[in-house]
Amino acid sequence: MSDPRLPAAYLQPGMSSFSDFLADQAPDLLPGRRVLPQGSEGRHAGDLAPHGTTIVAATFPGGVVLAGDRRATMGNVIAQRDIEKVFPADEYSAVGIAGAAGLAVEMVRLFQTELEHYEKIEGSTLSMDGKANRLSALIRNNLGMAMQGLAVVPLFAGYDLRVDQGRIFSYDVTGGRYEETAFHSVGSGSLFARGSLKKLYRDDLDVTTCVEVVVQALYDAADDDSATGGPDLTRRIFPVVQVITAEGGHRMPDAEVAAIADRIITGRMIRPDGPAAALGGGLPA
Repeated sequence: MSDPRLPAAYLQPGMSSFSDFLADQAPDLLPGRRVLPQGSEGRHAGDLAPHGTTIVAATFPGGVVLAGDRRATMGNVIAQRDIEKVFPADEYSAVGIAGAAGLAVEMVRLFQTELEHYEKIEGSTLSMDGKANRLSALIRNNLGMAMQGLAVVPLFAGYDLRVDQGRIFSYDVTGGRYEETAFHSVGSGSLFARGSLKKLYRDDLDVTTCVEVVVQALYDAADDDSATGGPDLTRRIFPVVQVITAEGGHRMPDAEVAAIADRIITGRMIRPDGPAAALGGGLPA
């Protein structure tokens, strides 16, 4: 008869990092520790996996908005039209994924568990900088996969209760962590999204206007980047939008995002290139 007790490793006074515990006890379960089979005829591993694309974030007085389009691509093919790329990390933070979609989703799940595990072991939540550093370590552990074309480059955002403001962090494939000011974007359409954000962003946005600016940026990204999906009116597929404030984070209901997207599309019928930023710092036209 097998011993019903847990293995000794589970009963030791533990480490606050779940990923370190997993690396010690079952390293093969970590996304970055897996060995890829040799590709045929020199095909790049990244060409065989669906990739998620554009993620945008912007702060406003009292919080931060994180949003992502819904398209995943595999080469020149649309692999999925309604993928979700924005996930809550904990009560006061969220992460948006760009890169190899399957690995990215696994990394997010591990990150969520990492934060929950820390809170249970230590009896308190990680600081915003601590959360950003933990995600950096997970990305660094995926470097081997990234060198084979399966890179994961997330965007991390949350509300920092210690300084009472929203914060945004970007990363590179080596796990380098960079705090961004006001707004940022990652993914294949990020160049166009950031151009839109530069034009429309103001530091006195309210939450509704901030969401509108972010969705405008995703629309502009989709307008110039084939891997980014714009609002799909026929299928009623719209961006996933996460709003995080001092009260915590929540996903904006699809009906509200749809109403904002419908207003934006109506405006684009008149101005296809979108609203222009007024000179002198006034409201966009």
